[in-house]
Amino acid sequence: MEPFRYHVFVCDQKKPEGAPSCCARGSVKVIETLRAEVAAQGLGDQVQITTCGSLGLCESGPNMVVYPEGVWYSGVTPADVAEIVREHFGNGRVVGRLARPDEASVRAEIEENKRRRLAAMKAQQAAGVLPDDIAGLLRAFQESRVLLTAVELDLFTAVGNGATAADVAKQIGTDPRATGMLMNALAALELLEKTDGVYKNTPVMARYFTAGSKDYARPSTMHTVHLWKRWSTLTEAVRAGTAVSAERGDDWTEAFIAAMHRNASGRAAQVVAAVGAEGVRRMLDVGGGSGAYSIAFAKANPDLHADILDLGDVVSIAQRHIREAGVENRVKTCVGDLRSDAFGTGYDLVFISQICHMLGVEGNRELIRKAHHALAPGGRIVIQDFMFGRTAALFALNMLVGTKEGSTYSEAEYAGWLREAGFHDIRPVRLPGGPSSLIIAQR
Repeated sequence: MEPFRYHVFVCDQKKPEGAPSCCARGSVKVIETLRAEVAAQGLGDQVQITTCGSLGLCESGPNMVVYPEGVWYSGVTPADVAEIVREHFGNGRVVGRLARPDEASVRAEIEENKRRRLAAMKAQQAAGVLPDDIAGLLRAFQESRVLLTAVELDLFTAVGNGATAADVAKQIGTDPRATGMLMNALAALELLEKTDGVYKNTPVMARYFTAGSKDYARPSTMHTVHLWKRWSTLTEAVRAGTAVSAERGDDWTEAFIAAMHRNASGRAAQVVAAVGAEGVRRMLDVGGGSGAYSIAFAKANPDLHADILDLGDVVSIAQRHIREAGVENRVKTCVGDLRSDAFGTGYDLVFISQICHMLGVEGNRELIRKAHHALAPGGRIVIQDFMFGRTAALFALNMLVGTKEGSTYSEAEYAGWLREAGFHDIRPVRLPGGPSSLIIAQR
């Protein structure tokens, strides 16, 4: 079977710093340029591009192999890509200056690199050196902190279309020497580009972290910045069994709701499609935050009216988003505490998104009982949360350092609480493209 005329494998394997690899030699930009050029030359339906692990020619990279001919190219740069696409993929002519025609030499180079790699691994194991993946995981916080500090300082906005470290330091009120060190680290992480002392934003940083961009993500990313201090207390929280610091700055709520709004806005349409808005006249959005889900349900059904229950400082933010969406006549807010206040009655749908992980077992049992009471006969409850996998395990720790008794819970635990409260027709729904799941049940 040949669904494509050409299938291109491009090595993108990352190795420890100092070790030869295609990634260290610029394979990321080669792959980006290759995909763009294939599209630009109208060959997207004929050429399949797949990134892969090592092809064994580490010191000759970036490397790619083109099938069905099995042509090996080495030392490919972004400047070579247009020629390869035009001549090989477009006209069927191999670009000889980059191709590796001698099969024996290719095999010999691969075998030699394999021998060196195995020898290095044996020496590392004999010396008791930490495996590279474990050592990298231990140091991963360093790269994260570099980006978080740049976001916190709004450094990418200051860089704009190009600036020196001294220019940026003057704009953001930081030390010029330290700012240069930070920006050099950002350049090493390929988050900035540096030429003759002038730094420029990469396209991704320009899109998401420069003020004025329609996709400006700094306000929501500040929530992750705030998480840094909480996660630094993880050791103490594990010893104590609960959060040991409840300190929150004045800007915490705004950043938290901005982060939740960004996530919810990206998933709302998918959630509405999975749940269905037809037949829903009254909806209660418990702890509805920015109102993103209520807005999406209201837009999907012109007869639907939604009530958002949340704390006072959150409700004011939700009202802003509701007005911007033009649904203020059908989406209302109510100041209240989901732990202690009544929910009302007669709802067709009670929606609880990313709330249960903040509560302990008994708190969730009570929340679900209150939701059952709030629903009309035949009404549905929809719970969205992290219920499985790596994300759920890590998020449980996020709740450990940030709440009194929060955690993440399995689909089986939710199903048990729902049955206890009197729900039936309980079904989990796993949505693609994200770590959170839905569980839906009927009163």
